[in-house]
Formats: sequence, C-alpha cells, structure tokens
Amino acid sequence: MSKEFDLARLLADRGAERYELHAKYLNHQLPRMLHTIGFDKVYERAEGAYFWDEDGNDYLDMLAGFGVMGLGRHHPVVRKALHDVLDASLADLTRFDCQPLPGLLAERLLAHSPHLDRVFFGNSGTEAVETALKFARYATGRPRVLYCGHAFHGLTTGSLSVNGESGFRDGFAPLLPDTAVPLGDLDALRAELAKGDVAGLIVEPIQGKGVHGTLPGYLRAAQELLHQHKALLIADEVQTGLGRTGDFYAYQHEEGVEPDLVCVAKALSGGYVPVGATLGKDWIFKKVYSSMDRVLVHSASFGSNAQAMAAGLAVLSVMENEEVVANARVTGELLKSRLTALVDRYELLSDVRGRGLMIGIEFGRPKSLKLRSRWTMLQAARKGLFAQMVVVPLLQKHRILTQVSGDHLEVIKLIPPLIIGEREVDRFVEAFTAVMDDAHSGGGLMWDFGKTLVKQAVANR
Repeated sequence: MSKEFDLARLLADRGAERYELHAKYLNHQLPRMLHTIGFDKVYERAEGAYFWDEDGNDYLDMLAGFGVMGLGRHHPVVRKALHDVLDASLADLTRFDCQPLPGLLAERLLAHSPHLDRVFFGNSGTEAVETALKFARYATGRPRVLYCGHAFHGLTTGSLSVNGESGFRDGFAPLLPDTAVPLGDLDALRAELAKGDVAGLIVEPIQGKGVHGTLPGYLRAAQELLHQHKALLIADEVQTGLGRTGDFYAYQHEEGVEPDLVCVAKALSGGYVPVGATLGKDWIFKKVYSSMDRVLVHSASFGSNAQAMAAGLAVLSVMENEEVVANARVTGELLKSRLTALVDRYELLSDVRGRGLMIGIEFGRPKSLKLRSRWTMLQAARKGLFAQMVVVPLLQKHRILTQVSGDHLEVIKLIPPLIIGEREVDRFVEAFTAVMDDAHSGGGLMWDFGKTLVKQAVANR
C-alpha cells in the first residue's frame, strides 16, 4: 500500500542531501561552483529581505533571486492570495472559456502603461521576449530584430538571438537574423534601419549586465528613428520593471517614450509562480490574431493560469498600498549616495551607478604599485576575479548575498527586494566598507582567496 505524500516528512528525511541530489541529477557544475567559492550554504528559512541558515544566522539578500523577489520572500498578502485561489477550486485552464483573473490583471498592468492596449501572459521573462520578437516580426513583415551590445534578454533560441554575450550564444547557432548595435549609438541604429529589413529594436532601459543605463534622450530618439522606418521599439522591463528603478517602468524615466511592446516578468508574481507578460498596442495584437482561424497562433499551456494571475493582482495591490515604487526610489538614492561617497576613499573602487534599487559597483585598476601588481595578477588570470573576491567575504564574513554582474566584469550588481530600508542600507555599507578596507590593506584572507581563484581560473583554461 502506497504512503500518502507528505512534503514536510520528505524534506525532513532527505533535505540534507540537497547538494548531492543536484550534483547527481541536475546541473552538476552548480554545486561544484558553489563549493569552490564557499557559497554552499544550507538556508532553512526566508522572510522579507532575509534568509536564515541551519544555525539560525541571518543573511541579508541583496540579490532578490535575480530580481524575482521584488516584495521579498513570503509576503503575507501574496501568500494569502495563493491560498485563496487554490481554495476557490476554480475551473482553471479549460482553454475553452474566459476566466476573470487574466483580464483583471491585464487591466491593472495596462493602467501603468496607458498607451498600450493588450497583454499576452506566458510563464517567464524569456517567454515574454519570445512573444515580443514574434509579434514584431509578424506585425511588420520583417525578419530582423536589433539589440544592443552586452544585452541580456533570455536564453531560449529566439531570445538568445538578441543576447549580446557571446559566451551564451557560442555553439547554439544558427539563430534568428539579428544585428547588435552599441547601446546609445543612434548612427549605428540609423544605418541598420536604412537596410529596410528591421522589425524592431529590443532594449533594456538599464542593462542587467554591468548596470549600464541608456543616455538621456536615447530612447526617445531611437523611438522616433524606428517609427520613421516603420519598425517597433521593444522595451525589455523583465528586470527593470515593476518599480525596480524608482519608476513603475524604467522607460518612464524619460518623457515621451512609449514603446510598442513591453516585456514584464520576474517580480510580477512575488516570486511564487512563474509568470511573464508582453504588453502591446492594439494594432499589433489584431494583426497577429487577425481571424478566428488564428486564435491559437501564439499561446502557452500554462499561460494565464489562476495562481499566476492571482499572485500578480496581489503584487500590484501591495505595490500601491505600501508605496513600493517610492520606497525603491528613496532607498535607492540613499544607498547609491552612501556608496558614491566611498569612491574617492578607495582606489580600487572606480564607479557607482544605477537608478532606484538597481545599482552597479565597479572596480578598476589602482594607482599604488603594491595594489596594481596584485590587480594585474588577477586580470591576467581572468577578468572579474576581483569582484568575486568582494562578493565572497560579503557572504562569508558579513552574511550578505550579492552577485558579480556578468562574466568577465569587475562589477557587483545590487538588486535587493524593493522593501528594504535604512537598516539594510546601513548593514550593507558597513560591510562593504570593511571589505574595501581589507582589500586595500594588501594582504590577509581576501588576497589569499584571490590566489585560490587565480589557480582555479588557470586550471579551467
């Protein structure tokens, strides 16, 4: 006789095997990498902007699950909404009816982009991008989509075609027809548009890799150029949207910018349920869904499911009631100003940039001979090792989780939950200052760990 499924018992019995199970059945390189840099922690519980390990130690989350935990973990309003929708026993995903929740969530989302008219719901950011690429190509009748150098738009075949990182693209060709243009280069954009085969330009208002923002006026000028050539502007707000940068959407920071398609995901469900959304203009949707015969020409098996829709509605309600966007703007300004004040103090710290609670901290070549020789050693082995040297003690010594902002970059990216406040800013700045003090002392455990990273980088060549 089979036993009834008991999740709590299963986790109690086999939770300790987490790293071994992953190594055996999933991506075997992940536990290996985590062990190498000392990130192989056992987190037992999470709430808000904090984790707790098996010994009860708290960890500050400045990563938010790559941005999906915009409200932190286990927000009570979102959690209750999911309980409620499960308890309601809705006739979900019949596929031959119209449930109320998708329309209600679309209505709420579109209220923040009044120039847009319709929404397609998928299950992730990369699906939102795939939808935008398909819609742009079909609506314009053109094959090619432009993207900006160093862009990240996802890792499925279509979104990979507009990915600016060769390390992700190598070995997966042929991809869709595309061309990269430098971020902010209007002349390069104009030259590509003149060829007459461009469906659109997809752009992150602030790039996730390296945290580079568009220059003032670029998005509006690009929009005008695109429309002159009957091409579309696609804003990828998967990471920057839903308040991350201090505006509901990052493109709204620049007056007059009205993208034809907008991609949303990550924080939309509060981190509970996979969800993605592509917002667009009425004429684009009506061209794609031009007849009843084409009603399923683009769809997703789990798209618009009740759990994702309920979570999305709850998230938008919390954002409004708790003034989350304003908090991201104010707290982000405080964090950025505190960090910027350290640039003149530390020669290894070259720049602090970003907007709202999306901040990049860049390190650069020092002036003093002793530090310069150590920096040169790291760069010769592999660019990006110094940033990793900072990330590791932030976790190991100060229990703060951060990330390096892309391969071969000396940049740390901060994308914490949008609910953090002055207490979390103080904790991070104090810890970061201690790590910088250690780095500039020229010795100690931090540089010893750097030597370990150098050996690992050389061995992997």
